[in-house]
Amino acid sequence: MKNNVLKLIKYLYYFSLITLLILYLFPGSLIGYLLYSDLGKQPNIIDNPIGTSINHFFYFMYLTVLAVIFNSKEDKFFTNFYFIFSLSIFLEASHYIIPNRAFEFYDLLANIAGVLVVFLLKKIVK
Repeated sequence: MKNNVLKLIKYLYYFSLITLLILYLFPGSLIGYLLYSDLGKQPNIIDNPIGTSINHFFYFMYLTVLAVIFNSKEDKFFTNFYFIFSLSIFLEASHYIIPNRAFEFYDLLANIAGVLVVFLLKKIVK
């Protein structure tokens, strides 16, 4: 039973990575298009002073938690931590060259904060 749950988490992790790549590399807001029929509008999960950057924080936190659980048997956390950390920087920086997208410094900080929060919690628990 435990192996089935870990397999499910593994597939969820990879599915979430693919979803992240599609959402980040799509020229415009794919979610905004699906929800509002507007490629230029970003959905806001929680009304807050930093705007849609909170979406980035939660998604990268979620992705890092999946990586922690997925690699609970093995000690590959640092490999995945560096991968997700680097990916968060690369994807936000790619918005410089993707049409209809804009680099947002707060989004980059939210990406990094989402990864670091899980990393620090993992260190505290360990």
